Amino acid sequence: MPRFSLTRTLTALSALTMLPLTHAYAAGSNGGWFVPKTQQAPAAPPRHAAPVAAPEPEPMDDDGSGGDGGPVDNGAGGQNPPPVFPLPPVPAAPAIAKEAPPPAAAIGIISVQGVMQLSTAAQEIQQVLGARRDRLAHEVQKEEAAWRGEQQKLQMQARSLTSDQLQLRVRHLQERRAKDQHVFGNQARIIQEAYQVAFHQIERVLEQHDGIVSRVAAARGMNLILHAEQAVLHVDGQDITEEVASHLNQVLPHVFIPDDGADPEELARSGKMATTADEESMMRQAASAPQQSGTSAQPQASTSVLRRH
Repeated sequence: MPRFSLTRTLTALSALTMLPLTHAYAAGSNGGWFVPKTQQAPAAPPRHAAPVAAPEPEPMDDDGSGGDGGPVDNGAGGQNPPPVFPLPPVPAAPAIAKEAPPPAAAIGIISVQGVMQLSTAAQEIQQVLGARRDRLAHEVQKEEAAWRGEQQKLQMQARSLTSDQLQLRVRHLQERRAKDQHVFGNQARIIQEAYQVAFHQIERVLEQHDGIVSRVAAARGMNLILHAEQAVLHVDGQDITEEVASHLNQVLPHVFIPDDGADPEELARSGKMATTADEESMMRQAASAPQQSGTSAQPQASTSVLRRH
C-alpha cells in the first residue's frame, strides 16, 4: 500500500522552530558563528579591487558545436549541417488486454498544518523543546558577550605584552571559540534530533497502513486524500482535518520526548527501544500480517494516498 507521507511537512515544521538557533552555529568561523537571531555586518570591501579577468572562450562540445549546443559558423558565411546518427530498430509494443477501470475517485482534503495546530502532542513538543531551544540561545548569547569582553580586554593590554604572551593569549581565545562551537553545536543538534524523534511519532500514527488517516478515509468512503494546499476548490464535507486531529488527540495525546541533554543517537544505540533502522522491516511485517491471518485489509484504506508536497 502506498504510504501516506507527512515526512516533508513535519520536518519543515520542526525545522522552522529551529531557524533562530541553527542560524546561530551554522556560520562557522566568521567571527560570530553562534550569535542567535542576529545578522552579522557584511565584511568591508578590499581597498583595491582585483582586476577583472577577461572572460575565457566558451569551451567547445565534443561534436564541435558551441556551448549552447547550436551549429557553429564554418567561417564561410554558412553553418555546418547537424550530424547524422544511426537509427537502430526497436520492437513494436504488443497489444494490452482490456482491464477493469479503477474505481471512481472519492477525494478527501487534509491540512497537515491544521492537524498540528489542533494536536495536543504537537503543542507539547513546541512547549518543551521550545523552552530548551530558548535556554540554549540565552547561554550562547551570554558566552558570546563574555568572549567579546575578553577580546576587547586583550586589545587594550596588547601594548604591554610581549610577542609570546600576546600569541599565547590569542591562542587561548581561539581555543575557547572552537570549544564553544563544538559544545553549542552539539547541544543544538541534540535539540533538533529530539524534535525529529517527537514529531515522527505523530507522523507514524497518522500515516501507517492502519493509521488515523486511513481509518477516517475508510469511514468516509474516500480512496484519495490530497493536501489542502493542492486543492483550488473543495466542499466542507471533503475536509477531514478536524476529524483526524480529534482522533489523533484521543490516540496520541502525549509523545515521548528525550530527556533534556539526552542524545537521541546514544539512546538509539542503547537498544532500549526500536530505531528508525528497524522501521522498514516493522512496516513490512505489519502490512503482511492481514494476509497471513487470512483477512484482507480495509479496501478503501488500502488504496488511500496522500500526495507528497
